[in-house]
Amino acid sequence: MAGGFPACASWLELSAPALRHNVEVFRALEAAAGTGPRRSMGAVLKGNAYGHGFRELLPLVHPLVDILYLINPQDGLAVRAYEREHGLAPRQVLVIGAIGPDEAVALAREGVDAVVADLSWREAGAVLRAARLERPLRVHVHVDTGLGREGFTLEQIPRDTGFLAEARDVFELVGVLSHFSNTEDVTEQEYALAQLEAFETGLGRLVAQLSPAHSPQRHIAASAASLVLPRARYEALRVGISLYGLWPSTETRLSARLVLGEVPSLRPVLSWRCRSQVVKWLPAGSYVGYGCTYRCSEPTRIAVLPVGYFDGYPRLVSGKAHVLVNGRRCPVLGRVMMNHLIVDVTRATADERPVTATLLGHDGDETVSAEALAGWAQTIHYELVTRLGAHLRRVVVD
Repeated sequence: MAGGFPACASWLELSAPALRHNVEVFRALEAAAGTGPRRSMGAVLKGNAYGHGFRELLPLVHPLVDILYLINPQDGLAVRAYEREHGLAPRQVLVIGAIGPDEAVALAREGVDAVVADLSWREAGAVLRAARLERPLRVHVHVDTGLGREGFTLEQIPRDTGFLAEARDVFELVGVLSHFSNTEDVTEQEYALAQLEAFETGLGRLVAQLSPAHSPQRHIAASAASLVLPRARYEALRVGISLYGLWPSTETRLSARLVLGEVPSLRPVLSWRCRSQVVKWLPAGSYVGYGCTYRCSEPTRIAVLPVGYFDGYPRLVSGKAHVLVNGRRCPVLGRVMMNHLIVDVTRATADERPVTATLLGHDGDETVSAEALAGWAQTIHYELVTRLGAHLRRVVVD
């Protein structure tokens, strides 16, 4: 891969085959069920597609799924622009984040769905009406079933949702959604089952109050619930972290074995590589990096990599992490710096020619996983990948 990159560069490789495989894993869940209506496969592209790159992932995922879930309205409008530019049939697109009244108008005109989750939408109704729309805004009502975040609680339905019935000319109810609170960190799903009961109660109240023309699309299952809680799949799956080949948690992996009888094979989409800036020998006794936190006990060949915490490589992994060079594990020496990383390549290369290091991904028989790097950084892999710098070059590989 190095031939197409500058001599000193850090870049992300995105595997199109891995993405296709992960989508098929979730499609297979439906095939295995064998009964009921066809479920829609939804891909969550929030957080810059979980750090993988929204612009790079959109062309890959658009033909593979039925619904695109986004966090901000600008991305929803960008999907419609992409579809027009390439002559593509529009996908269902739902913006699940906060939306202002003027943004709601723009979404209505583009046929992009929005989530109604609080009473602020009463004022948006007047703005939508003044815009003289050709069609109402398609909305999904959020029921707070126990996460304690956005959404109408059961006590608020139907008390606070009556404005939707009064504004049928500008709001069209097409869906009802919620979010689980604790499906990933446990193997027993007692709280999740209680949330499902609350969800169905809220759904019943909304349908009775609003009398929609069609049965609302129900969706509550993100990656973990899609895998281990079949009852929660309803009409649509909202697959986020696992679309990119990462397990929501070790508990989810264990539960999948119990529920499905096997552990599905998810393939990480992202690899992170970096070309060395310098390879050189340091004599025994040399200090490495700021703070003199590491001292070479023997002559050491080091590689200086032009990547650091500015790019999203966590400073907390200093002295704990390793990278891969020529299929060998190479420890990180000293502190991770803003723009530099120093690793011991004594046993990975025989000379001072430039090397390519793998920060995340496979090299030979060795792997550095997002879960491992996140563990060294005392965080979760969700945070790790979503903090990868938007400036990093992202390259699709097939």
